[in-house]
Amino acid sequence: MSKNKSHKSTLKRVRLTKTGKVRHNRAGGKHLRSHKSGKRLRRLRQDKFMANPEAKRLEKLLFRRLRGRDQARAALKRSPSPEESAKLKAEKAAASAKAARPAAGKPKAKAAAPRKKTATKPA
Repeated sequence: MSKNKSHKSTLKRVRLTKTGKVRHNRAGGKHLRSHKSGKRLRRLRQDKFMANPEAKRLEKLLFRRLRGRDQARAALKRSPSPEESAKLKAEKAAASAKAARPAAGKPKAKAAAPRKKTATKPA
């Protein structure tokens, strides 16, 4: 099966941070700035991070997990490192072995022989 190719023109227009946020430049702030007000230019410089729905849309183009400016870091699921995944596998195997051991190690209960009734002597 062929590999997924990330959208190259999108990668040229955005920059991805290590935490998964998408940084981009706003349209209209590169040239012909002399007739634009200072307030408008300051607004164009602010908050270069993409919003949540836009970042979600880019995930499909880039085949990566991304997060928007308002999402918590915990919202981005991280793949475990090889050491972490080996540790998780070992814990899982130990838990399954522990669960299987008592069922196999228990001897079956024998049916108790009926007790004989003994006559008691009157005193």
